[in-house]
Amino acid sequence: MAETMIASEITDGQIENAVEKLRAAIRKHRSEISSEVAQRVLGVENLGMEMFAVLRNHVEWMGSMIVRRVAVNRTRTPQEALNATGRKQYTTDDVVVVMPKGEGDEAEVHFFKLGRYVSDADLEKEYGLRGLKPADPFSLAAVNEADPNFADEHPNGTHWQDANGKWCYMAFSRWGGGRSLDARRRVSGWSGHWWFAGLRK
Repeated sequence: MAETMIASEITDGQIENAVEKLRAAIRKHRSEISSEVAQRVLGVENLGMEMFAVLRNHVEWMGSMIVRRVAVNRTRTPQEALNATGRKQYTTDDVVVVMPKGEGDEAEVHFFKLGRYVSDADLEKEYGLRGLKPADPFSLAAVNEADPNFADEHPNGTHWQDANGKWCYMAFSRWGGGRSLDARRRVSGWSGHWWFAGLRK
């Protein structure tokens, strides 16, 4: 069952934590701002709402995530990891052979959706904005092995660069009534229906 990150109302303690982070950042960079200009900026109407908008954006990004914790068998070969998902495979052999294995017997995989086209270069930035790195293919395969239904409603994928800097990807979906996985080199970006798998940095 998917674990969707849904929180109750922000607490007073969390508000104080957020304010303290802002206070610490301003103090750290105080030499970059003159007192005179700072006084004028503090008079800007709705300055607090502008600062709050940054926090709200992060909350919206994080709040729409789905989180899955799975056991990952990293002793398998890449092909064995794909076979274990039981899906029809559309793969390029030299991409499969060099798939990153990742680390650890367990993984907490975070899925987010952009709802728009994105290139692989821009997708990498989106991962960074969320404090994530792309999930390794073994972790992503483990999620889809544990729950074959997941990609029916949440087509999902991850990406990485090969030794030559070319983007490669793994993606799980259901098209035309059949469940499939792709592991190939990327020739275009991602459409808006994909959920992207990431791990905490």
